[in-house]
Amino acid sequence: MTSSSDAFSAARIKQEALALGFNLAAIVPAQPSPFIAAYERWLAAGMHGEMGYMARPDRTARRHDLNVILPGVQTLIVVGLDYRVAMPEALLADPSRGRIASYAWGLDYHEVMLPRLDALTEWLAQSSPHSLRARSYVDTGAILERGHAYAGGLGFIGKNTMLIHPRRGSYFFLGEILTDLPCDAYDAPAFRASMCGTCKRCLRACPTDAFPQPHVLDARRCISYLTIEHKGWIERDLRPRMGNWLFGCDVCQDVCPFQRFAPDAGTESPLHGEQQIERVAPSVLDLLALDEETFAVRYAGTPIARIKRERLVRNAAIVAGNWGDPAVAAPLIGLLADSSPLVRGHAAWALGRLPGDDARAALAAAQSAESDERVREEIALALV
Repeated sequence: MTSSSDAFSAARIKQEALALGFNLAAIVPAQPSPFIAAYERWLAAGMHGEMGYMARPDRTARRHDLNVILPGVQTLIVVGLDYRVAMPEALLADPSRGRIASYAWGLDYHEVMLPRLDALTEWLAQSSPHSLRARSYVDTGAILERGHAYAGGLGFIGKNTMLIHPRRGSYFFLGEILTDLPCDAYDAPAFRASMCGTCKRCLRACPTDAFPQPHVLDARRCISYLTIEHKGWIERDLRPRMGNWLFGCDVCQDVCPFQRFAPDAGTESPLHGEQQIERVAPSVLDLLALDEETFAVRYAGTPIARIKRERLVRNAAIVAGNWGDPAVAAPLIGLLADSSPLVRGHAAWALGRLPGDDARAALAAAQSAESDERVREEIALALV
């Protein structure tokens, strides 16, 4: 049993977390998330789509008992880091540009947050009179971090499933440290589980109707899932609804009334650095021309690097088709000869949405030479 003399000051931990640049911090007991039952119902309904790792038995065991991750764990330190940077909506909504979710405008947030979590862990080790064990995560572990953040008073769960702080909005990352270090005090929920009231702006605004009911997101219809996690063919009926979203989506956050309180992280934020238009909303014509080498150089160190060139160009083809300008005809025609069937098929779909005879002639020529059955189907439908 832990004596009071062994407990570490929770206030000191939060003070150090803020000194390291985090904007929020909470200390909670290492217990299961208060929303674990709802999460398991979501998995049982298959709404996680292709993200099979979420339903693995070993991960389920970790969520139910954090000791599986770190034996003897007593404390969970939850931190938040603001990332919102204001940009003109006219730029972001330009159909000739592929819109990137704001969290991905700069450096990979894992590379920003993990060193700070490591620094906090090192400070704990040096400040504690006892040896400690600890483990850090930034959305990569089997931890329902929004639930733990709610338990620590960092916000409530919105109808869009996001963690929302009533005075800060939802544009902040979460990270955690699990440790066997006991603390002298633990935070508790500071807000009701939901403070949305009768508001349904996020549910109505979702372009793909990804919310079957409040507080439930069907990832299989979510633009963020489709453009990032989904590795294959995007359903044809969803493509027109994706607009110019290239990587991720901010719609359900942008329309939230609480977002008016979100602090601007500013261009001085280490997460973003100096903003450039091409990092926020790159030209679709440039995206369609990306080869492997150019992609690797352009997106090194950013979240976009993880989806690789094939999926980014797939997404860009959808943006091009939704734009519908004849200017994209030539690069799309070039993509009909791409080495990736996924790229060829989505390029065919986009060409089918363009006016003029050039696109149809190119599709007809490609159809006779195409060997992939799925691509041939896309071409045939584009020619109808």
